[in-house]
Amino acid sequence: MNRKVVFLTTDSLGNGDPELGTQLLETFLTLLKQREQGQLPAAVFCVNRGVFALTEQSFASLHLKELANRGVPVLACGTCVNYYGIQDQLAAGEVSSMGHFMELAAQYEVLTLA
Repeated sequence: MNRKVVFLTTDSLGNGDPELGTQLLETFLTLLKQREQGQLPAAVFCVNRGVFALTEQSFASLHLKELANRGVPVLACGTCVNYYGIQDQLAAGEVSSMGHFMELAAQYEVLTLA
């Protein structure tokens, strides 16, 4: 995972039941944060509804905050944050740009979670 950027496009995983998708995302992030330091992703970049995973309303934000505390850049698409009007609701991560994501994507393999 250390050569990957996790590209989080939504606040749940899969297209089925939203509650199940939320649980699956939390499980994925729980397992991800438990990896050894050298096996953590290079970054997590949240776009579209993925930025909601960074808000206090999402338990995923707790796991993302822990990843950030372990040195993993947790980034939110600024355009998406502005579009949804959640600038004041972010509990984890920092606002970034699509240009920054493009730089990361040029350096690392992208693992898209949808």
